[in-house]
Amino acid sequence: MPKPSPDAAGIGGSHGDDSFETSWNILSESLQEIHTKNASGLSYEKIYRHAYKLVLKNQGDRLHSSLKAFIQTWLEQNVRETITSVIPSQLLRLDGTLSGNPNERRVASERLMKALKDAWEDHNLCMSMTTDVLMYMDRIYCKSKELPPLFVTAMLIFRDNILRWYNETDSAHDYVTVENLLHTIVLDQIGMEREGEVINKSLVRSCVYLMEGLYESENEALDEKIYLTAFEPKFVSTSREYYRANARSTLDNSDSITYLKHVQKCLDDEAGRCKTTVSDMSSRKIEMVIEAELITRHLDEVVQLEGSGVKSMIENDRDEDLLLLYKLSARVDDKKVSLTKALQRQIGHMGKTVNDTAMDAILGNRSIQGVTDANPSKIGSKGATAAAAGTVATAAALQWVEEVIQLKEKFDKISEVSFCADQRLSAQITKSFSEFINLLDRSPEFISLFIDDNLKRGLKGKTEAEVDVVLDQAITLIRYLNDKDKFELYYKKHLARRLLMKRSISTEIELQILSRMKQELGHNVTQKLEGMFRDMATSDDMTLAYHNHSSSLVSDSKRTELVITVLTSTFWPSENDSSVSKTAQLSCNYPTQISRLKSSFEKFYLDKHTGRKLTWKGNGGSADMRLTFPKDPSAKQDSKLGKDRRYEANVPTYSMVILMLFNDAEPGRSLTYAEIQAETALCDSELTRNLIGLALTKYRILRKEPMSKKIEPSDRFSVNDSFTSPYLKFKVGAVASGSKVESDHERVETEKKNNEMRDLLIETVVVKIMKERRKSTHLDLINEIITQLSTRFSPDVSRIKTRIESLIDREFLKRDEKSNVPAYSYVA
Repeated sequence: MPKPSPDAAGIGGSHGDDSFETSWNILSESLQEIHTKNASGLSYEKIYRHAYKLVLKNQGDRLHSSLKAFIQTWLEQNVRETITSVIPSQLLRLDGTLSGNPNERRVASERLMKALKDAWEDHNLCMSMTTDVLMYMDRIYCKSKELPPLFVTAMLIFRDNILRWYNETDSAHDYVTVENLLHTIVLDQIGMEREGEVINKSLVRSCVYLMEGLYESENEALDEKIYLTAFEPKFVSTSREYYRANARSTLDNSDSITYLKHVQKCLDDEAGRCKTTVSDMSSRKIEMVIEAELITRHLDEVVQLEGSGVKSMIENDRDEDLLLLYKLSARVDDKKVSLTKALQRQIGHMGKTVNDTAMDAILGNRSIQGVTDANPSKIGSKGATAAAAGTVATAAALQWVEEVIQLKEKFDKISEVSFCADQRLSAQITKSFSEFINLLDRSPEFISLFIDDNLKRGLKGKTEAEVDVVLDQAITLIRYLNDKDKFELYYKKHLARRLLMKRSISTEIELQILSRMKQELGHNVTQKLEGMFRDMATSDDMTLAYHNHSSSLVSDSKRTELVITVLTSTFWPSENDSSVSKTAQLSCNYPTQISRLKSSFEKFYLDKHTGRKLTWKGNGGSADMRLTFPKDPSAKQDSKLGKDRRYEANVPTYSMVILMLFNDAEPGRSLTYAEIQAETALCDSELTRNLIGLALTKYRILRKEPMSKKIEPSDRFSVNDSFTSPYLKFKVGAVASGSKVESDHERVETEKKNNEMRDLLIETVVVKIMKERRKSTHLDLINEIITQLSTRFSPDVSRIKTRIESLIDREFLKRDEKSNVPAYSYVA
């Protein structure tokens, strides 16, 4: 804008006061027109020039003061009267709160809010126009005097003369300011909406805009908005009081699920309210109020509420409700302590139920669904009850594993769907499963039986993907075990039976799970298992070589074929009964024909492998026999007994030895138990097992006299001339020769063997550590031993101390007498 000349601007006269008054009269009249919305005829250039003239004549201070006085007078004489006329005095209590029904309060509140809204908007509009025409004063005078801009000053005047004004003559209401009354009205409207009443949201929002547009000081810092300094603390406080009472009332009259949905609705409602009715600046603070009063304060109670808490949600597959609980819990607790504890309790409870069910069935207190008890009258043997109990116990063991897997799948789904794969909760699930699985001391055996059952028949006909699922389940269960060395012992025993009895459905699957076990347990654990497979492969080649060798020597079509499995003693488990010597357990007088085969193979083998020793284990083998039963002359010719009956039977090696005693016997000849034992030299346990299989099970090749459930030394056995079978080929097994849950006696033997292995392993680790360190304190050595063995089992400290003492006695270690604390030195 070109600088006006002194004459044109009226500058340079000696009548300063007259000039100011003249110019101010023109300005005040113009401002009056602006405020009365009659500014259409005004010349804004003229107004600007008069203000410009006064600033140039150093009259800026008077102009500034006069302008402030004008604004204040206008607000006091025009706006304040309008506001005062709509204050709902009849509804005001002595403390400044509102009385009356919701409709009365809403109507009265809307009148006051509308008046304030209109006054605020008019003031903003008028001040915008005023600051435009007084721009020069703002830019030059206010800046040079470090005064706030005119618009800011006008807002402060509105704050002090309208919002914070109170009627000094109205002592009945404790000098309630318009601002306090506005706070009361807005909070009352919010409260009404929370109770389901309909309010004018846009009108409330306009009043919030008013509070957001006014500041505590001329600096207009963000945190000085009177919305934040004066209104928001009250908003947060009343919200806290409301939700504290609301939480208690809701929880007393609803279940956990309903309560959680109510909490989520409150969060959603308040988020929407802050966006549309109040201010986004308060959104997080109100969220924190709800989190504190509705979630944190009552989370433990909600989680544990009987009939609808976490226990009920898990048992009834309420995954969506668990997800809501997880999300709400995560808002107030990163560690989710309440949810974690509830999850731990529930998994422990459900796991204990699974454990108790299995053990009750094994102990004979309960039966497993789908398992038919063996009929002692049909078995009729000394081992009838044991066989029936073994069947139920094995079924219980397999059922236990299935239930654990189902439980794991259930909680895996909960973890993924409801807990959003939260690592902390996933870790707690893993820990809780490990705890209840290891509470059952038979879990290593049960898991091995599960794998054994699947590798013998459970995986038959399954797709590759289904096989992978089962293998993954097995490895997961193994991972939970603390006593992995005990599992290794059982697995080795079950694997040996599968391999020797050729019961495995697939060598490829066997090697697959072995590979996974190697990754999980380490090479040291699986190297012996791998050696067992190598022995089987080597034995196949050995059998073929021996067959070719024997064929070149003798060409007899009726000769007995020998299939050999040569087992490396360090790889394969020994199933010796400590009550019977190893020599007695393996003793057997083989028939002459078989003895010749034994001698022939021994010579063949030892010629190729000098320095080795062969020990024959008949209890691990089987024989294919052709059985011929002559026709019964007294039977009808068209009946089964009226014809010769020929069968092919697969029987245990010792059963073959027993049957061959009757091979050339006269018809009707019988042998007593004692006579059979004298002829065969079999120990009592092996002889009894095999006689039960031959005389008292499904295929009764022998007849027992007298027929009873016990086998006595005086019992007589003879060929069952009336034997028939619907099958031309069948298999006869020795009782309790398959994979089953161990009896108490067998468990004692296994524990003894496992403890011996642990002692050896502890000593090995001690020597290894001391050889590396040369010296170590007692405490450091114990801790290091526990650390190194923790992947195999949880070693008992007292057992470790005993092994250390044993090593000292054998002069592998010695005590360090010079050390101030108990310590040891390695003896080279």
